[in-house]
Amino acid sequence: MGNLQQRKLPFHYGWVVVGTGMLCIMACLGFGRFALGMLLPSMASTLHLTYSQMGFISTMNFLGYLVAVLLSGFLAARIGPRRLIFFALLAVGVSMALISRAKGFLPVLSLYALTGMGSGATNVPVMGLVSSWFASNKRGRAAGFIVIGSGFAIIISGKLIPFVNRIVGPEGWRMNWLIISGAVLAIAFAGYALLRDRPEEKGLRPLGAGEGERQDAGNRPHEKEQVNIYKEGVMYYLGAIYFFFGYTYVIYATFIVTTLVKERGFSEGVAGNFWAWVGFLSLFSGPVFGTLSDRLGRKAGLIIVFLFQALSYLLAASGLPGIFLYLSIFFYGIVAWSIPSIMAAAVGDYVGARRAAAAFGLVTFIFGFGQITGPAVAGMLAEKTGSFRSSFWMAAAFAGLAILLTAFLRKPRVRPVAEYLRGEHPSNPS
Repeated sequence: MGNLQQRKLPFHYGWVVVGTGMLCIMACLGFGRFALGMLLPSMASTLHLTYSQMGFISTMNFLGYLVAVLLSGFLAARIGPRRLIFFALLAVGVSMALISRAKGFLPVLSLYALTGMGSGATNVPVMGLVSSWFASNKRGRAAGFIVIGSGFAIIISGKLIPFVNRIVGPEGWRMNWLIISGAVLAIAFAGYALLRDRPEEKGLRPLGAGEGERQDAGNRPHEKEQVNIYKEGVMYYLGAIYFFFGYTYVIYATFIVTTLVKERGFSEGVAGNFWAWVGFLSLFSGPVFGTLSDRLGRKAGLIIVFLFQALSYLLAASGLPGIFLYLSIFFYGIVAWSIPSIMAAAVGDYVGARRAAAAFGLVTFIFGFGQITGPAVAGMLAEKTGSFRSSFWMAAAFAGLAILLTAFLRKPRVRPVAEYLRGEHPSNPS
């Protein structure tokens, strides 16, 4: 049956799952979260939002996201990742359509929390599919291609939103929310048609299985039912590293456009071009650094990415001339989605494919606290100082802490598949 299924496509169906997953990430995170940075300036003008209120809108989105990731591992196990992704994207699309009708701060706040819940309940099972469809030596690359969906959404929003605003006027943000709502709903139905929970449903094995890869912890023949992710200390350590990513990257993503428009005097169109460049550069981030982490190890990959991000935040905080803002955007964009792709691969390395979705949900839950606190603290700092420069300085310092933590990350305890087949004792990690 496996050979029959393979003849239907010139490539493994896992790449269809990757392509569809990329669309789902474009919908739930790209449009559901990263379009907000482009929409906030016009929304703030029409709804008379303060810096603090802008920060709390973003924070409520992440609070909803946090609630969803706490439950998504359980829900994915009960109804399957495919169905969960479908219903979650419906929630994202409907909440966006309702935001377009909102008349004040509180309705936007509550509805955007629902958007966050749908985003979290989509992201976790999508990334969990990587460990089901790909062997450990190919997970970083596969996850890297999935996460670039956010980059495509940033390119689209950077061009679309200023264009619609110019045509419609001050209320153009409402039309923009409706447009991206329609795109999200279309992707929800496409995902339901194309995604599959396991390769066995297509008569296949995970791509890369049996190619000499080292067998990860959760796939050891005698340990399949013994790994408890909540008792694995390394999961919380990974979560702490992921927390710092969540805290820092979202400050930049939420407020860089507002900084360019309100503080540096750029037009909305020029700021949109900057944001579109972030999206374009980010298309390389997941595949390049995910593959790099497959080759150099997850620790080296994470350290390199955090170094690039720290440089980006420092340049944004410096107040230096415009050329340095271009450098800031380059450093941010080129690694934008690298850490989620490395984390999705890493959890599979530590606990195996069977528990990858639940493990990714756990570290994403911890990461979510960073996303909640980052925008709120940054908004309050900006309110107090009159500028977001202090917020970017803070982000750079936290990225430095993430580098320090990553330097002490231990390697997964793994051994070659051949040793398991011979029944030998585990090798010491190198």
